[in-house]
Amino acid sequence: MSLSTPVVTEAAKAAGPLPAGHPPVKAGKIGVVLVNLGTPDGTDFKPMWRYLREFLSDPRVIELNKAVWYPILYGLVLTTRPKKSGANYARIWNQEKNESPLRTYTRAQSEKLAGALSDLPNVVVAWAMRYGNPSTASVAERLAAQGCDRILSFPLYPQYSATTTATANDQLFRALMKMRAAPAVRSVPPYYDEPVYIEALASSIERHLATLDFEPEMVIASYHGIPKPYFEKGDPYHCHCLKTTRLLRDRLGWDQNKLITTFQSRFGAQEWLQPYTDKTVEKLARDGVKSIAIVNPGFSVDCIETLDEIGREAAETFHHAGGENFAHIPCLNDSAEGMAVIEAMVRRELSGWA
Repeated sequence: MSLSTPVVTEAAKAAGPLPAGHPPVKAGKIGVVLVNLGTPDGTDFKPMWRYLREFLSDPRVIELNKAVWYPILYGLVLTTRPKKSGANYARIWNQEKNESPLRTYTRAQSEKLAGALSDLPNVVVAWAMRYGNPSTASVAERLAAQGCDRILSFPLYPQYSATTTATANDQLFRALMKMRAAPAVRSVPPYYDEPVYIEALASSIERHLATLDFEPEMVIASYHGIPKPYFEKGDPYHCHCLKTTRLLRDRLGWDQNKLITTFQSRFGAQEWLQPYTDKTVEKLARDGVKSIAIVNPGFSVDCIETLDEIGREAAETFHHAGGENFAHIPCLNDSAEGMAVIEAMVRRELSGWA
């Protein structure tokens, strides 16, 4: 009997036939969901407003009391930021598909993973966003309707943070709370120190550097930052980032001056994890460093924070401060190295299920 064959128990036989109009119970499939942060549906004010409202209303992301934060959010942030963010997104927008690169790459990862898992016929692969579309709830409901009685959720964040991994898991369980027959759930753990991930990053870096017409004096591993108080309350994110850089440095055979760690994308007035990427890039140029490259190990796919914030803003900062050669190393995306990481983690976590 295969896992996709419905099991008829003695109790079910004794209960007799289903009532008229009652749908048959579909069971036996396993849903695998790649979950990424999210994306607006467009670059105009309204879709940007909707996306930012959902994102910045998440108490895992902004831990301020709502009585303090909401007047700021609705009175200032959501009246000014959608236009600015929309302009940034417009620069990187996938015009052919009319979507953000994050959506394009996440879909591609899902499609390639489905192909890689073709030997597991009871596995259904899908993708979802924590914020925006396709929503986590809609994907969970679709998988349940397809007969998935188990779901493996894969938050695509190598380093754990309550602001990313935890809130992705929260959202899935919110969806399950509304289901009468909720599937069993597993979540892929953070993979910041997994050998397959470190090897993929190192190979990607080596391959990209080999295409440059200059040799970087320094490579910066830039991670998305979190407010320092979150770290002080016990979020392990900072430690995970530092370990990723250390293992990557060891694999590449570089010293601490060749590969350094910085943090980007700070928001608001409070202190975030340091050193800051933008300040570091500017200081390096002013100190006479002429050639650098930046890699983003904490991002599974290229997005607004990598393509625009690093690829454009950091490059401009470096050049304006006197730097000459700048390179942004792409994320793993749906490359062979990147897919090797995703497939390895999924197959491991499916153990005992598939």
